[in-house]
Amino acid sequence: MSLEVGKQAPQFTLPNQKGEKVSLADYKGKHVVLYFYPKDMSPGCTTEACDFRDNHESFGELDAVIVGVSPDPVEDHKAFIDKHDLPFELLADEDHKICEEYDVWKLKKMFGKEFYGVVRSTFIIDPEGNLQKEFRDVNAEGHVEDALNYIRDNK
Repeated sequence: MSLEVGKQAPQFTLPNQKGEKVSLADYKGKHVVLYFYPKDMSPGCTTEACDFRDNHESFGELDAVIVGVSPDPVEDHKAFIDKHDLPFELLADEDHKICEEYDVWKLKKMFGKEFYGVVRSTFIIDPEGNLQKEFRDVNAEGHVEDALNYIRDNK
């Protein structure tokens, strides 16, 4: 499936921090803020998650749910949620298949080494399950407000 704004978003079923299966279809009727991030507990990902946490109520007022996805295992997600009091689900994409479907699994370079990993990105999916907006290769800080404003302006 190719990713195209205005078309059906790629469907998925992944385990959440409790090991329960969660599907995109579970959120039909709501806006979904689907954000992909590289690693639980890392500084940038913690900043981003806490920014989503601090704006959780504002998203809820717009009938939007926040769902985070990374290749970390369920146990790491649970620890991340517990440590930072995150009020939304984190899904474990350990084989990075969903990251690949959303085209966020890329070759990266850090300190002269190349490796594959998640490029921080956020997707807005409308209540019918269509991809409404992409925010790709975003900074950990600041893009949460962009996503919130986008939903507010396009509700």
